[in-house]
Amino acid sequence: MKFKKLGIYLLFLLPWFLSAILFRSDSSYYQSLNLPFIAPPPFIFAIVWPILYFLLAYSIYHVWQDKDSNYQNSLIVNYLSNQLFSFFFFTIKSNLLAFLDTIIVLISSIYLYRNTKAINQNYSKYLIPYIIWNIFAFVLIFLVFAMN
Repeated sequence: MKFKKLGIYLLFLLPWFLSAILFRSDSSYYQSLNLPFIAPPPFIFAIVWPILYFLLAYSIYHVWQDKDSNYQNSLIVNYLSNQLFSFFFFTIKSNLLAFLDTIIVLISSIYLYRNTKAINQNYSKYLIPYIIWNIFAFVLIFLVFAMN
């Protein structure tokens, strides 16, 4: 039974890493940009994002059986926009598209939180670090866009 639960959890976790496999982060591109003082070194992203993905997957795992269409829609929009960021920023090197995508990620993460909270308030709390990071990411990519 525990292996089945672990397997289901992994089904929710692994897709979040898809963009890291498909669209490799180019730290040399990141470091070649004019970066604001708040820009962390590239290794910070490699630490923060997996933690956030584990929290996201944990929340999703516990509420996914609810058939709420608002939740499902916000999850799909958030997932797709989250995955597209690496493509926009690192693959085609478009700071504009990455910035616009970050707006969608931030807004959809807030909706995902609200829709998760409507289903289960306890598991919505696991999304708070994700929202905080998305606010930081929004400010960072806005500054990167403005400075380059």
